Amino acid sequence: MELGLKGKNALVCASSKGLGKGCARALAQEGANVWLNGRDAATLEAARLEIESLAAGEVSSICCDITTKAGRDKALGATPDLDILVNNAGGPPVGDFRSWDLTDWESALNNNMLTPIELFRSVIDGMIERRFGRVINITSSSVKAPIQHLDLSNGARSGLTGFFAGASRQVASYNVTVNAILPGRFDTDRLRTSMTFAAQKSDQSIEELLEKGKEIIPAKRFGSPDEFGALCAFLCSTHASYITGQNILMDGGLVSISP
Repeated sequence: MELGLKGKNALVCASSKGLGKGCARALAQEGANVWLNGRDAATLEAARLEIESLAAGEVSSICCDITTKAGRDKALGATPDLDILVNNAGGPPVGDFRSWDLTDWESALNNNMLTPIELFRSVIDGMIERRFGRVINITSSSVKAPIQHLDLSNGARSGLTGFFAGASRQVASYNVTVNAILPGRFDTDRLRTSMTFAAQKSDQSIEELLEKGKEIIPAKRFGSPDEFGALCAFLCSTHASYITGQNILMDGGLVSISP
């Protein structure tokens, strides 16, 4: 299927690895001009070279911390006339809510709620003027079913979801869509990091917990970043112009939502 993304300009935040990288790879393969973003220059350059080798469009990189104003200014200054914005940032730490203070909450809200909103505000008017825009927010299945010990993430991502529930509908008539993909358990570094806390509270290794984790997923496996990227690319396509304001679970059937 031709997705109609050739020549479109896309900024994919936090895309040097994991789900962000999967999205960047899928968009590049479809012919979009993609700007990767990350904080570690070596990891980012390795990702750029890998994706460039299979891309049908131009692939560039912007080394910065997208969760800071300076980082956002740098990224937006390097990406003119954006057609596609994929919002992504590292998730807050796992832990006991009793140990978190106001600074922890402010960091979580800045990284996983306020930063995506600021980026959206910066690019939306250009998208409206050009009558094309696709905004994808990478959030979490915790938006639908909050996860124990991920309270910082539960709170920040739920706030982001609430904001975009209204904002997406205000821009829909201009062929600008805003959707969120809610990943469950994917084979990424983030998954292993989140398992560390659980391993510390049990007599099991991280690898043992990962194997047990697969068993509770109806699909009996973890998702792959390439699968995630394929959904992202479709939601950015010309074929998805009637899909907006949605929070799409991608979790192998793990979360069961009552009607």
